[in-house]
Amino acid sequence: MNSPAVLFQMEGTSLAYQGREVLRDIRLRVSPGEKVALLGASGAGKSTLLRQLRLQQATQVAWCPQQPGLVPMLSVYHNIYMGRLDVIPWWKNLANLVYPNPVARTAIAAIASQLGIGDQLFTSADRLSGGQQSRVSLGRALYQRRPVFMGDEPVSALDERQADQLLGLMMQQHETAVVALHDVALAMRHCTRIVGLEHGRIQLDCPVSETSEQALLAFYPQ
Repeated sequence: MNSPAVLFQMEGTSLAYQGREVLRDIRLRVSPGEKVALLGASGAGKSTLLRQLRLQQATQVAWCPQQPGLVPMLSVYHNIYMGRLDVIPWWKNLANLVYPNPVARTAIAAIASQLGIGDQLFTSADRLSGGQQSRVSLGRALYQRRPVFMGDEPVSALDERQADQLLGLMMQQHETAVVALHDVALAMRHCTRIVGLEHGRIQLDCPVSETSEQALLAFYPQ
């Protein structure tokens, strides 16, 4: 069992999928307050590792997947509201589809404004750009109001300035974070610890202060 000072823990974990080993001998601990970036080329095992960590503390994690997973015909408001479906009585959720709850609307409008989509609160998700859909996914994670943020390339659809701004917002709003990223500079600006993966193995695990952008780019061969 994990100690109180450890939120997530894997001790020699390996995982295979359809006969292919995806994670190999993973030894990793994440403590409260850490901001961890998972770096590595596509197929390195970042997404699988994130999912395995999330399973350990599902009720504590605000989740932002690589694909936003929005309901196309529902509005920005309703898609963000879905972040708390599991903690709100079913009859209130049903009523909210027709008559948005005033308290929820105020809270979600504030989140949408922070994310730069405040003027699209009742625009259906299928009318949004890819970047706007990513903002809705981030908003859904924020509305969950959980202490841990996990994101699988959560800002990859945004331009550099917006990605920097919104990843910073997510880090400020959550005590602990584990995010899979491709952008090395972004990871170094917003995270306190780097975990580098290659072929399903952890090849690097250190504080940001003990590595460099040049060294981390080695995880992304040209």
